[in-house]
Amino acid sequence: MTRERRAAPDGMAEAEALCEELAAELRRTGIVLPSLMVDPVTYGYEPPRVLVELGRCNVETTRELIAVLKRAAQ
Repeated sequence: MTRERRAAPDGMAEAEALCEELAAELRRTGIVLPSLMVDPVTYGYEPPRVLVELGRCNVETTRELIAVLKRAAQ
């Protein structure tokens, strides 16, 4: 088993957790993205490329958006 294959479930779990966190932060600002989810197609990539569906941004961009929204909500 390759290192990338072992990392995929962790990456997907992280992306799902980030989606939940982003949705919560967006709700705090009154924003709802109805299609916010982990893109299921990314499960099949080799090596894994986890994408969050909201306009197709990567996990790092999602983290940055969460940080900005948290700062704005304070």
